[in-house]
Amino acid sequence: MMKKYRATYFLWMVFMVSGCATFGLRTEVPVETAVQESAPKQEEYIIGPEDQLIVSVWKDETLSTKAVVRSDGKISVPLINDVQASGLTVLQLKDEITKRLKEFIPEVEVTVVVEQMISNRIYVQGEVLHAGPLPFNGDLTVIQALALAGGLTPYADRGSIIILRADGEKLKFNYNQVIRGKNTEQNVKLKRWDTIIVP
Repeated sequence: MMKKYRATYFLWMVFMVSGCATFGLRTEVPVETAVQESAPKQEEYIIGPEDQLIVSVWKDETLSTKAVVRSDGKISVPLINDVQASGLTVLQLKDEITKRLKEFIPEVEVTVVVEQMISNRIYVQGEVLHAGPLPFNGDLTVIQALALAGGLTPYADRGSIIILRADGEKLKFNYNQVIRGKNTEQNVKLKRWDTIIVP
């Protein structure tokens, strides 16, 4: 009887361990996949003001630096001074720094990493409860941005909202129409550095 009990207990333990291991594998894979899918593509990221960068020069710590993109769009790099960064992708900036450093160090190897993507934002100004910058994840509509800004104040001119784009384009937005299901094409997906002005 005791032997039968021990055998049954052993089989039960094997089943539980196997089940836990299988369960762990099933839950672990989607998490890793989600992280990979949500991770920004560093080399394709367009650098902007206030972004924090790490410039590394292989085997030369004196030339490696941490830099914040200034309001004029430039960063300072040892030996070559100011380099235009804003508006470039990470890969383009790496190539530019490499090209200029090669005038002094022919075999130089450079790596550029965005440590903090501070400029990845949009702005809401005017008659909203919480005016100012908002984090931008690449998938945000005008209505959603206004909601994140706390909504409109009682004094807002709901029919005269404007979206200003970084390239100078102006888009009109009528809040009352959109929330009533009319002319919903106005509720565009925002782009990085867009500014919503609520008069």
